[in-house]
Amino acid sequence: MAELSHRRRMLVLAICCMSLLIVSLDNTVLNVALPTMRREFDASVSGMQWTIDAYTLVLASLLMLAGSTADRIGRRRVFQAGLLVFTLGSVLCSLAPNLECLVAFRMVQAVGGSMLNPVAMSIITNTFTEPRERARAIGVWGGVVGISMAAGPLVGGLLVDSVGWRSIFWVNLPVGLAALFLTMRYVPESRAPKPRRPDPVGQLLVIGLLGALTYAIIEAPAAGWTSPLIMTFAAGAAAALVGLVLYEPRRAEPLIDLRFFRSAPFSGATVIAIAAFAALGGFLFLSTLYLQDVRGLDALHAGLWMLPMAVLTLVCAPLSGRLVGSRGPRLSLLVAGVAMTAAGVLFAVFEAEVAAPSRILAYVLFGLGFGFVNAPITNTAVSGMPRAQAGVAAAVASTSRQIGQTLGVAVIGAVLASGVAAAHTASYADDFTGASRPAWWVITGCGVVVLVVGALSSGAWARGTARRTAERLGDEPADAPRRAENR
Repeated sequence: MAELSHRRRMLVLAICCMSLLIVSLDNTVLNVALPTMRREFDASVSGMQWTIDAYTLVLASLLMLAGSTADRIGRRRVFQAGLLVFTLGSVLCSLAPNLECLVAFRMVQAVGGSMLNPVAMSIITNTFTEPRERARAIGVWGGVVGISMAAGPLVGGLLVDSVGWRSIFWVNLPVGLAALFLTMRYVPESRAPKPRRPDPVGQLLVIGLLGALTYAIIEAPAAGWTSPLIMTFAAGAAAALVGLVLYEPRRAEPLIDLRFFRSAPFSGATVIAIAAFAALGGFLFLSTLYLQDVRGLDALHAGLWMLPMAVLTLVCAPLSGRLVGSRGPRLSLLVAGVAMTAAGVLFAVFEAEVAAPSRILAYVLFGLGFGFVNAPITNTAVSGMPRAQAGVAAAVASTSRQIGQTLGVAVIGAVLASGVAAAHTASYADDFTGASRPAWWVITGCGVVVLVVGALSSGAWARGTARRTAERLGDEPADAPRRAENR
């Protein structure tokens, strides 16, 4: 088929970015609304964790299935289905009568969301086939996360304070429907030449692993870390992990091709994605609760406080994409690691939340770091992997992000809940501030992981492992210039 024109490629990129916008905006808007929802539903900290983690958990569990299914039956077809289900889930969330229904409807949203981001990334990968052009497109893609972070707190705060928290889900309707129409009209269909067959056992093991692990972490502060219930779920997660490692290599076409992880850049991108998004999930969770529950700010003013972080992410994401395209991922990863670590240290050591200037500086540093980290994750995960499995490779990167955010909210929330329960000070503000200190150290550790793994996985040795992995896989790598597989 003929190469798409530059204008058509830009239009396809814009449509894909619309799907990312509604998914990312949904998460940032929801964070601002958490305290209001908690008061209306009289929910605990763990209840608020589930409104976020029910979504990210289902998303992480289904992303690889969605990527491989899209490679097999058609990326545009799966993308359209995702837009439809996500929009429907948003309507249901706006009508939820209680916390249990809201959590269930968030899971419906996640089923649709699982068919959006990895499939959109696969569409982009097959549309922008020249490495430098693709890196810039991914930078634009990452910039949309910055837009959602900038707009989310403000839009969410305005809607929550003026209309109510249910209105935050209405934002998805016009964007979702517009993206659905434009996809039908302008996005070409594409499939992998040799798509993988379904792997139901592997899929069930992934769901069991993530579900059991998340439940154990979130519910441990209330049930007790050594209670039979928590130990059972922890053992179930360990058993699922062992089963996954033993079962997947035996399949000719596994859900997760473990050979991918012989590439140090690919493995590094996976670890960095988990660490960076764990830091993001924990950072937003802590900041939102602190600003509204401790400082007493309304949703809109809490959103304004987080604006510096969002603006830096918006500015730095496309800059990082261009930097990755021209000089590779190393510099972006090092900048990201240093900045995210510094932001965590400001809170963990210098109590940045107490003084406004230090709080703003910490938000700026975290936004800078997160803005630089997204493009190298995506680019490194896809580059060097077989083009025929672009959907699966992109889905692994997206899954790593969601696993990171799920674990970040779960771990940070568990640390916070345990600390508040153990505190015996005179005020909730003192309880929260003291209990959040270990949580900020966790976020600092995530920044250190980004820095160290980024340095190790972006050198000459790492590139050599990627080259040897591509040779073993016996397929053309995704960064080899050629025409897109559109049909």
